Amino acid sequence: MKDFLIAMIGPGVMAEAILKNLLAKKLVPPKQIIMSGPQKERVQSLKKIYGVMSETDNVKAVKSADIILLCVKPQSLNKVLDGIRDHIRSDALVITIVAGASIQKISIGINHKHIVRAMPNTPAQIGEGITVWTSSPSVTSSQKEIAQLIFTAMGKEIFVDEETYLDKATALSGTGPAYVYLFMESMVDAGVHLGFPRRIAEKLVIETLRGSVDFYDHGEETNRHLAALRNQVTSPGGTSAEALYYLEKAGFRTAISRAIWAAYQRTLELGRDGNEVKKNEPTA
Repeated sequence: MKDFLIAMIGPGVMAEAILKNLLAKKLVPPKQIIMSGPQKERVQSLKKIYGVMSETDNVKAVKSADIILLCVKPQSLNKVLDGIRDHIRSDALVITIVAGASIQKISIGINHKHIVRAMPNTPAQIGEGITVWTSSPSVTSSQKEIAQLIFTAMGKEIFVDEETYLDKATALSGTGPAYVYLFMESMVDAGVHLGFPRRIAEKLVIETLRGSVDFYDHGEETNRHLAALRNQVTSPGGTSAEALYYLEKAGFRTAISRAIWAAYQRTLELGRDGNEVKKNEPTA
C-alpha cells in the first residue's frame, strides 16, 4: 500500500482514527494520504499533526486516488456523492463507513462499482476496534486484501457475505460502546451511593470490566459460554444471585434488546433518507 494514494472524505473522529492506525502500522506514508473536508481549519490541523496532505475540494482529492474512504455523516452523504460523481478513477476502491448507506446507494451516487462497506466502532481509535464489512461483486480479491489490511490496522475484522449484517452490526457493535459506557456509569454511581469516593468506584468498575473480558478471552474453549461464566460467580442464595434477580425483575435483558433494536431501526431510517420506518419491536 505504500505506493497507493488514499483520499479520506470527511476528516472527523473516525477518519482520524483510521489515519492514526494506518500511520502507526506504517502501511502508508503520510505524503500518500489526503484529508479532505469543507472546514479548512480542521484539515490544516490534521496536516500539521500527521504530515498528510489537506484539501477542501473533494473532487481534487479523489481524482487521482487509488483508495477513497467516505467518512462523512449520513446527513451530508447525498451532497458529497453528488460532488464527486464521475470524478473517481474506474479502478479505484471506495470504502464507506457511513451508517445506513447501502452499497447500491453509494454505487449509484458516484457511478462507481468497486465499493466496500464497513462498520468500525470507537475502540478503533486505539487499534482495539472490531470492523464488520462486505463488498460489491465488482471488488477484486486484491482490493479485498487492501480493505482487510486497513481494517486489521484498527483491530479485528469480520467479513460477511450478506450486506444486511452491516445495519445490524451498526446497532450491535458500532453503537455498542455507548451501552457499555452507560452501564459503567451506572455502576460507578451505585458505588458512590454506597459510599465510595468516585475515583475509587471508577477504578473498581473499570478493572472489573477489563478483567471480566480478559477472563473470557483466556478461558478454556469449553467454558467460554457467557451463561456458564456468570454461573461460576453466582452462588445459591448469594450476593450475585440477589443482584441478578433484581436485574431480571427490572427487565434488564429486554431493555438492552429493545435499545439495540431501536438503534437498528434508526440505522434503516438513515439509509432511507430519514423516511419513516415501521418500528416493530421484538416480542422477546
